[in-house]
Amino acid sequence: MGLGILEDRVLEHVPGTTQYFDDPERPQYATDGTHEHLKCDRSGPVPIVLVPQPTDDPNDPLNWPLWRRDLITLVLSITSVFATALGPILAADTVLLVSTLKDVTFVKASLLTGYFLLGCGAGAFLFVPSSRIWGKRHLFVLATILLIVTSVWTAASGSKSYTNFLWSRIIQGVAAAPFESLVNAAVGDLYFVHERGKRMAFTNLAVFGGAFFTPILVGKISNDMGWQWTFYFVAIFSGVCLPAVYLFCPETAYRRDPTPRFSATKNGDAPKDGVDQEQEPKQAPPPYQQTASTSTSSTAPEEPTATKDEEQIHTSSEAPIDTTGTHTTIPPKATFLQSLALFNGRKSSDSFWKLTLRPLPLLLHPAFLWACLIQGLLIGWTVFIGVLMAFFFISVPLWWDEVQTGYAYTGAFVGALIGFAIAGGLSDWTARLMTKWNGGVYEPEFRLVLVIPQMVLGCAGLYGFGITLDGMLFGKYHYAVPLTFFGLEVAGMVIGAVAGSLYIVDAYRDVVIEGFTAMIIFKNFFSFALTFKAWPWLIQSSVKAEKIFNALGSVQLVVCLLTIPLYIYGKRMRSFSYRHDILELLHLR
Repeated sequence: MGLGILEDRVLEHVPGTTQYFDDPERPQYATDGTHEHLKCDRSGPVPIVLVPQPTDDPNDPLNWPLWRRDLITLVLSITSVFATALGPILAADTVLLVSTLKDVTFVKASLLTGYFLLGCGAGAFLFVPSSRIWGKRHLFVLATILLIVTSVWTAASGSKSYTNFLWSRIIQGVAAAPFESLVNAAVGDLYFVHERGKRMAFTNLAVFGGAFFTPILVGKISNDMGWQWTFYFVAIFSGVCLPAVYLFCPETAYRRDPTPRFSATKNGDAPKDGVDQEQEPKQAPPPYQQTASTSTSSTAPEEPTATKDEEQIHTSSEAPIDTTGTHTTIPPKATFLQSLALFNGRKSSDSFWKLTLRPLPLLLHPAFLWACLIQGLLIGWTVFIGVLMAFFFISVPLWWDEVQTGYAYTGAFVGALIGFAIAGGLSDWTARLMTKWNGGVYEPEFRLVLVIPQMVLGCAGLYGFGITLDGMLFGKYHYAVPLTFFGLEVAGMVIGAVAGSLYIVDAYRDVVIEGFTAMIIFKNFFSFALTFKAWPWLIQSSVKAEKIFNALGSVQLVVCLLTIPLYIYGKRMRSFSYRHDILELLHLR
């Protein structure tokens, strides 16, 4: 038993368990002469082995100049800011919409956000398998066009018809889905393992930072220019991004040699070459190094970028392969006009419908269900708070307008930054420390200790927000107090998203895309459902926030405590899942 984790009784080498012989944070350096046949990054004083190994194809994204890859990342990140900003864009305008639009109640106003989330979840469900078969470029271009069209549609006709408003929001959610779920996957396509950390942190900050910073600006725009201009501005900026996406973001997906899904064998014996491939070579990066410390679920599914123990290392003389697995001649470099094509061939021979259905059975798997709950609930509670914010701060006793209500989200934005800082500082540090305590053996369950700060901050934020919000109405607390607790709740949300994502990446690397898709679907559909119940629950509680948030805090506390049995039995669960693959049983693999 390693640090309270029960050993498996069947497999000797359980997938996900890794042996480190040196500092797991360091990349693999080619210093001992054993890696001379491998391609290396020689820009520094010591060559670093490239993982994954690039082919000799000039069209392999890993062979593109770094400035070009960084430009693609920058363009996609900036466009993601405007795409994800559409989620909370109405957060500060709830009362304004109710007072100016015909027959729009508080419930109907909140559903304008809920149906956006519904569209986002449905879009991810279809776009992720599409990106694995036909690539991502066509989705990014199409999504940017839809962002422009639906934003103009909403601004021009939203005040005339609630039905128009609602449908435009649904399609806006569909348009935002590729940027929420595929930008991190594009980073995985473009960079080697040792290059991804800062880029992944940047893309996550763009996706999440834009979502939490938006209400701060929207309130001022709505008050001075009208709520329609918040959508016009999104259309304008998305229109500026469209030529950049079309011209400078070629297809990043590239079909490579298939890599083994797991290094362990079914019967638990060591591999035939006598080397335990689940054990990292000296100075190799751990599984968690390939994701940024601040990566979160909402970003969603990253392409399965194999770790060092899973990567098939190819020699520099290797040529690309065709769909039959045979080596072919190196193709010529694509011209600029050829790179503008929306499609350049299939990237996978898998069935689209099989890939589409794969995430659904995982919702029944205890580990994936835990990951959905640990991050999805707090995301849902955040949406829930946003729906109710306008009622408490625009009415008695504050009588705030849209500008002040928008500024109230400053606490949530700061909380998100704090959450990123805590998750980034603790995620790898705790994993390295526990690996050292465990005699150099890393277990993915070490990631679960991040739930401790999530539980403290998230539950304190929920309980405290409800208590102090009621007290604020009677002059007992300053308005800054509940907003501070809101920030704590958001910090817990970010930490939980990181914890759930990193555990799935490390423990179930062969189904990481399906797992992340399941998490995206759950959190969007759950948040959508909460927008239906926010106002009815408030009325049933006699407009007492404490009752509601005491219940939400208790639910969150129970979910966090479920991490304890997962920590204890997680290794045995990994072994069982490997030996009884639910996707194979359902003929989806």
